[in-house]
Amino acid sequence: MADQIKVMGMVISSAPIGEHDKRIVLLTKEKGKISAFARGARRPGNHLMAASESFAFGSFYLIYGRDSYTLVNAEISNYFRELAGDITMTYTACYFLELAGYYAVENQNGAEMLNLIYAAFKALLNPSLDNRLVRYVYELKMLVINGEYPDFFTCRVCGAKDNAAGFSISHNGIVCDGCIRNIADAITLCGGTVYTLQYIVYSEIGRLFTFRVSDEVLEELRMVMARCMNTYVDRRMNSLEILDALISVSYTHLTLPTKLEV
Repeated sequence: MADQIKVMGMVISSAPIGEHDKRIVLLTKEKGKISAFARGARRPGNHLMAASESFAFGSFYLIYGRDSYTLVNAEISNYFRELAGDITMTYTACYFLELAGYYAVENQNGAEMLNLIYAAFKALLNPSLDNRLVRYVYELKMLVINGEYPDFFTCRVCGAKDNAAGFSISHNGIVCDGCIRNIADAITLCGGTVYTLQYIVYSEIGRLFTFRVSDEVLEELRMVMARCMNTYVDRRMNSLEILDALISVSYTHLTLPTKLEV
């Protein structure tokens, strides 16, 4: 009989297989990304039904067969069902999982990435935090975890460590006030945005979602992260397309006049 293993993780995707089964992908602390079959999980009342849904976090018991894992039991500590209470929040969380699935690999410690997802989900549920800020923090920290991200500490042209004035994706980082005028794609950043980017890079995950920013900083973070994600991630996330569409519709709804004036 195959040995049973226990892993801590989260279901990052779930898809139906046949009439009664599911195929799930777990991001685990011990083994990184794992695919597994949850047999019978689509049957009403099956003990794996809820445990095999996306967002479920806890301990999973698996058996490895000839070429795949089979989920046999689970102890779920958080289903994160509250994320389903708002459609924008739901698709933000789905985007977080899709991005994690893009970066995660098998047989590699996934503890830091798993901790980031868990902390980000908790932050999404915090009414005092803007979900857009949570998204930008998550995106940048995911790049940092995977070791490929811009330099936000020294000017990429002259090497100066002071007087940061903007960001250039073509130069892969910050540029100072003396160099920015010669860089066509540079966007101007205020000091608060530069500090925020630096804070996200060097801070531990437990301290990431503990601050708020001004509207100016939030907009500049959006511009920086849009350029970063377009450069470093070579796949368009399905959930992100839906999320951006929802945000666009929401913004249009908020800015349209309530009545026409003629």
